[in-house]
Amino acid sequence: MIQEPFASGNSFLHKTDPRIKVFFAALFSCMTALLNQFSSLTACLGLSLVLVFMARLNFKMLIRRLAVIWGFLLLLWAVLPLSFEGRVIYQLGPLKFTLPGIIAAAKITIKSNAILLAFIALVSTMNFTVLGYVLNYFKIPEKLVHLLLLTYRYIFVIEQEYQRLVRSAKIRAFKPKTDLHTYKTYAYLAGMLFVKASARADRVYQAMKCRGFKGRFYCLQEFSVSEHDRAWFLFMTACLSIIFFLEL
Repeated sequence: MIQEPFASGNSFLHKTDPRIKVFFAALFSCMTALLNQFSSLTACLGLSLVLVFMARLNFKMLIRRLAVIWGFLLLLWAVLPLSFEGRVIYQLGPLKFTLPGIIAAAKITIKSNAILLAFIALVSTMNFTVLGYVLNYFKIPEKLVHLLLLTYRYIFVIEQEYQRLVRSAKIRAFKPKTDLHTYKTYAYLAGMLFVKASARADRVYQAMKCRGFKGRFYCLQEFSVSEHDRAWFLFMTACLSIIFFLEL
């Protein structure tokens, strides 16, 4: 089953209105992606770290999520300094490491980490179903929201079906090799997975119709803006305004 380790908590951000968190997560991400000065980018990274601290997230689990992009960033650091023309900082045989390439890699690194940290702090501190209702509040098309919620709900069910098929193959003494039998087995496994997923989807649809589903999910959580939310709104507005002026 899909885990939501950051959704439960009693921190400042966990108590904040989800609508405000999603709004500032989107605004912060767009703004950070467009910045170009190191002063403003560093301020964005600092603000995202403050948000993580306010959310009181588990450090080890946070590092695991950041490690997802660090591998890609290492690849950029290996390629970009060799791809740009300009002042050569270091030369190793025919390889020339240029200053513009290093600057570009540094900016991408800061932007990526800042955006991911902010999203983890702001979006991961709410349940996924609540996120769906917030997207619906912001007039995202209902069909897209329904697709998102149902995909999130049943993707782990498909994963369970896959594990069941794999166990069934192992019970029959299947051992993967680089031969035609292995390729056929994996092809049959993928086909059966689609068949089972389609059958499960049909059963879910019929069950929802029996329960009176009319194309709309109703949120059980009432959204209300408190003094706490207004204070945090002003804090984020001030921080983003300062970052904007640093870019000028």
